Amino acid sequence: MSELEFIKGIGNSTVSKLNKLDIYSVEDLITYYPYRYEILKKTSLEDEHSVVTGKIESTPTISYFGKSKNRLNFKININDYLINVTIFNRGYLKNNLVIGKTITIIGKYDKEKNTFNASDIKLEDIGDKTNINPIYHKVKGLTDKNLNKYINLALQAGYVIDYIPNQITDKYHFMSKKDALNLIHNPSNNIKLKEALIRSKYEELFLFMLKINELKNKNNIKNIGYSKNIDLDKIQSFIKTLPFSLTEDQEITLDEIFDDLKSEKRMNRLVQGDVGSGKTIVAIISMYAMHLNNYQSALMAPTEILAHQHYENMIKLFKDYDINIKEILGSTPKKEKEVIYEELKQGKIDMIIGTHALLQEQIEFNNLGLVITDEQHRFGVNQRTNLRNKGNLPDVLYLSATPIPRTYALTIYGDMDISIIRSKPQGRKEIITLVKDNSEITDVLTKIKNELDLGHQVYIVSPLIENDESDDEDIIKLERKFKLAFKNKNIGIMHGKMTPSEKDDIMKKYQNKEIDILISTTVIEVGVDVKNATMIVIFDAYKFGLATLHQLRGRVGRNDLQSYCILVTNRETKRLDIMKEVSDGFVLAEEDFKLRGSGDLFGTKQHGDMKFKIANLTKDYDILLKAKEDSGIILEEIDNYPLLKGILKDSINKD
Repeated sequence: MSELEFIKGIGNSTVSKLNKLDIYSVEDLITYYPYRYEILKKTSLEDEHSVVTGKIESTPTISYFGKSKNRLNFKININDYLINVTIFNRGYLKNNLVIGKTITIIGKYDKEKNTFNASDIKLEDIGDKTNINPIYHKVKGLTDKNLNKYINLALQAGYVIDYIPNQITDKYHFMSKKDALNLIHNPSNNIKLKEALIRSKYEELFLFMLKINELKNKNNIKNIGYSKNIDLDKIQSFIKTLPFSLTEDQEITLDEIFDDLKSEKRMNRLVQGDVGSGKTIVAIISMYAMHLNNYQSALMAPTEILAHQHYENMIKLFKDYDINIKEILGSTPKKEKEVIYEELKQGKIDMIIGTHALLQEQIEFNNLGLVITDEQHRFGVNQRTNLRNKGNLPDVLYLSATPIPRTYALTIYGDMDISIIRSKPQGRKEIITLVKDNSEITDVLTKIKNELDLGHQVYIVSPLIENDESDDEDIIKLERKFKLAFKNKNIGIMHGKMTPSEKDDIMKKYQNKEIDILISTTVIEVGVDVKNATMIVIFDAYKFGLATLHQLRGRVGRNDLQSYCILVTNRETKRLDIMKEVSDGFVLAEEDFKLRGSGDLFGTKQHGDMKFKIANLTKDYDILLKAKEDSGIILEEIDNYPLLKGILKDSINKD
């Protein structure tokens, strides 16, 4: 039985819905923060944006059009004026709109037609005061009102743990955590709400920096390593065999890595590279340098398909070298795994590539000297540490295709040195980016057909899996539409609710050209090369940050063919127009931080160490710096804070 069911009114069915929102505990529930607030105050009918109250005077009627659209019409009495109300796609409200009921309608009044075009309806009189209503991310079957009710019931039951030490609460004159949560979920005025938000953001960033500072302290203690000899002649000979030339950024990064390896300090370096910038070959050359020193290397990737891609590339690159390379995946047969375990232990395997399977207890290395984690933010701190601990003071290299402005990276990853690869390999053409309105869908379909006629493949991306209560596109609607538009083409779908093996299977089929059009949410893997994919079309593009759009755009243009990214939207395009002009992911990351903050840094759902519920790295950077400083002081006296000490211990033992 879930602990959520101990809250009055929450049963098994509601628990299932809450789980879809990643709410599994009471703590998850009370810290399920609104993503925005709707501020409502009554206005007059003549205002550009009207909020008015009236009494329903007629039974609503529904008319249907298209495949899933509807229009609701009824009459309302506002100050003795009988007015027609129209609202789209709210047919489910019909039974709640009974004659004589007082409601509030929001929208715009057309005096000539005596029609109020409503954008929303509140089934109550909001009164004369300013109403600040929390708006939450939802799933079907849960409303803002439901969520708010369950959260308040949990708060009334007293399920609140305050993590901020009293001395810090006194220092900043913070309100209690319970008061802050009450204000965030039930705001009464903007001033108090702001105070509550600052307090909650501070707590989240304080706990985050406490863990980062603890990790930094441990790394400093274990920072002594072994110096290696860098045989530049042999390394340069290998580089000359590559089918391409290294960029200046790649060469600079390699020099920084070699300096680390030559020193007696353990390497702990983050390599940030824009999509398609060639981080992987830098990692492979580093593994070769370690091989020349008779050390084993391990490369861990987040998915089987990405791990296998690395394995196949390395087999080709080292085909003329006496280097034993193996891969180990979750799907690797048990007997094969056992052989790999034994060969690793005996030192017969020089380089191994794998997924989380590399973390298995049975794996022992003979002489592990280098650990590389690809897409490092996809793994928790402790998963990375577990792999590092399998060697005798191995050097560590982290790869990330997520551009973060250097100032923020130095704070967040303060325990690492940072290298940046911006430039793209020679021969890559700039991806042509277009912004199209929904009304131009015929033109979009024509462009898709042109690419398919050339024998190329296409990605279609939607932010939603399925949503019945919105005009926005979701992958279920898109699959239906594309099967009608392209009857002779093979169409596949992929989304986050699929198991890892199901997603891998779809991506393998796409790589093998068994699928022409892949319709997906943002789970398309960063780093996976489908060289024949030359177009990506992103629906409801306004919902994504620039950083995520850039990551998605990087799924195409993996070859010398001209590739395209089409952003389809029915909203503002000023922000999206930046995508047409800028192809540098780091410049876009800076713009994204200015426009939206860090909330979209790792996609619609964040991963690993960067999962913030309420904090925003740009807007709250000053709070982050204070939390960093305070957490360092508290760490020195951690024995006086058993609750925080327990959190750090749990964090270390996790994974």
